[in-house]
Amino acid sequence: MAPPQVPAAEVAQPGQYPHALQGWGGSLSGIVRMGIFWYFAMQLFGPKKVTNLDLLTNNLFIKGENLDLWVYVSEESVFTNFGNDEALKWHETNIPYAVWTPDSVRQTNFTYLPSESVQHNGTLYAHVFFARSGFSPDPESPEYERSATFSKRHLFIVYLPKPKVDNRKSLLSKDEKGNFTKPLLEAPEEEVDEGPSEWVSFFKPNVTMNLVDDFTRYPRGGVPPQIVDHMTFDELTGDYYPTIFFNEFWLLRDKLIILNETIKEVAVNMDLGPISLTRWQLYQQIDQSFQLHKSYGSMMDGEADELKRVFLEGNPYLLGLTMCVSLLHTVFDFLAFKNDIQFWNKNKSMEGLSARSVVINFICQLIVFLYLLDNETSWMIILSAGMGCCIEFWKIGKAMHVEVDRSRGYPVLKFTDRQSYAGNKTKEYDDLAMKYLSYVLYPLVAGFAIYSLMYERHKSWYSWILGSLTSCVYTFGKFQATVYFLCVISFLSVPRLFFLSKC
Repeated sequence: MAPPQVPAAEVAQPGQYPHALQGWGGSLSGIVRMGIFWYFAMQLFGPKKVTNLDLLTNNLFIKGENLDLWVYVSEESVFTNFGNDEALKWHETNIPYAVWTPDSVRQTNFTYLPSESVQHNGTLYAHVFFARSGFSPDPESPEYERSATFSKRHLFIVYLPKPKVDNRKSLLSKDEKGNFTKPLLEAPEEEVDEGPSEWVSFFKPNVTMNLVDDFTRYPRGGVPPQIVDHMTFDELTGDYYPTIFFNEFWLLRDKLIILNETIKEVAVNMDLGPISLTRWQLYQQIDQSFQLHKSYGSMMDGEADELKRVFLEGNPYLLGLTMCVSLLHTVFDFLAFKNDIQFWNKNKSMEGLSARSVVINFICQLIVFLYLLDNETSWMIILSAGMGCCIEFWKIGKAMHVEVDRSRGYPVLKFTDRQSYAGNKTKEYDDLAMKYLSYVLYPLVAGFAIYSLMYERHKSWYSWILGSLTSCVYTFGKFQATVYFLCVISFLSVPRLFFLSKC
């Protein structure tokens, strides 16, 4: 990596000569410091330069060399029965290695009949063998040569928690025995989800194999750690075989098939093609990032698939625009959050401000927080919502007097208006605005809650209450801005409004 280029020096004027010298001196010193830092960084972390070719590990195969392919499907972890024609599901010849032509891309489809063992959480492997054209992968064959053959196995079966069944029901519809039935609107029949999640076996119907286009000459013992575990080395020479990569990055969970006694046959699709070293490492890096986020609790199961689905099915231009808007929204949200804290921290008077809107905003934040808990959302989002609730409650203490009333024998929070708020016309306009808005808001909230109860499904009455309130918050949550607007308009006199309009 070359150091950054120094900008071209401007023509020095008579009165600017000392500054020009100073600028050149600062630039030169900065270049020297960067050069020294780069030198020591490369000495510590950079690859070692090897002059002796015997200390380098190379690819045992050459670019464009023809390969033959055998894919055997078996329940055994180690495959040795090369004479079993029933296990051989795919055979290809003369595949050019690491050549980006249509000849290097192959595909096949076949039907697999699961055995009773596989149907009951058994294992199933795809044993993939490559060999130079004219050689055999069978060690007992006279055409076998150890350095001309490489292989890798792949699990067709993956064990995952059983998908949670949507146990929502209609809270009003009951049969003659008093049991809940299907909702008024048609919906697929679903079982009730009881007890802890059960792990079941899933079948991968799509298998994508890639031969990594990698001919890098690595120092012995100096292969990057992120790829060394995926490579196979020859025990005698120390050189490495071509890397077989089973690409499952775009295999979404909803494409997997749950295995049980009812699954009698499965359609399997297999693809083969080359992949560049950079793209292979990128896939691995993204997968590791997803796993890291899951371990931290910032990503739930299934969120990675939803993100991949956006890239698969979304418009790339619209996706880019959405990312830019989301970035700007995050920046503006942070600035608004910072300014809100600064304003309420320094505010000493409630003149022109709506105290009730502050309380309502806290209630809305609390409802959303409880809704996220009920729906088992990501802990990162729950913590963010909980922090927002704490800040909104803190703002109530700035807008009103909060006291602990122990007169009833148990502590109760008591909220009273501040003198600066109760002693001016702001409270009068605030009450007036809330009164008129309630004429519209309350019927709409009640109507939506009744509609949701009659035509939608819910886990429980508690979930129905939270869901209805949350929908109302999302729909009408910004109505407190109307209260602010009415308070400000009523508080300002006509001459002041005329003056502000001229400023």
